[in-house]
Amino acid sequence: MFTYRHVAISLGILFSAAALSAQQTYITRYDLYTGYAFLDSPRVGLFENGFQTQFGVRPRTWVSLGFDYSVTSGSLMVTPGLLPVALQQQLGAQLAYLAAVGQLPPGYALRVPADAISHSFALGPQFAYRHFSKLTLFIRPSMGAIREGATPNAGDPIAAAIVKQLVPSGHKVDWQGFYGVGAGFDVLFSKHVALRMQGDYVYDHLFNDLLQDGRWTTRFSIGPCFNFGHNIAGR
Repeated sequence: MFTYRHVAISLGILFSAAALSAQQTYITRYDLYTGYAFLDSPRVGLFENGFQTQFGVRPRTWVSLGFDYSVTSGSLMVTPGLLPVALQQQLGAQLAYLAAVGQLPPGYALRVPADAISHSFALGPQFAYRHFSKLTLFIRPSMGAIREGATPNAGDPIAAAIVKQLVPSGHKVDWQGFYGVGAGFDVLFSKHVALRMQGDYVYDHLFNDLLQDGRWTTRFSIGPCFNFGHNIAGR
């Protein structure tokens, strides 16, 4: 599994090796990317591993228009502090009642693990800088929609009863928009094959009926990129 340290080391090595000589003279019309991806949402303690793919069309050498999709999965721990204040107070009152009638174990803390799977969809422009023959830098707005499904896995009868109250079906799905910024680079091994490393930093507020705050999410991805179609350099 990649960590932020691995990312920093890889960035340094690849920039040193790839940023060579004059600007590119062969730029294809299309590109297709696929690779490993992770999503990190520290506000809710969710780290997900998965897959990302992109397809782009270049109307000009400096801009692409494309589609981006990723699917990732992971686990998180839901605690009362993540919930809206009114819901925290409601659950607090219920737990206090159970304690008063002797049905709450001493030192009990409500914690509910959950499994999550996220699908993200984005469509829009990406702007490229091609001054180096073996390295393409790019930046893009990150705007789209994310679909996340979560399945709570209550570990005790009290948590199970609360989950049944809040998520009667045992599984919850939400769609929300997200916005942010993305950037990265391609290391060009040939006219048609490159290694892409990229990241996005976006904001969303999934499950806003159960989670008090929105969250900032980092997505990192690395994998091969294939360039094809005719040469548009000089157009």
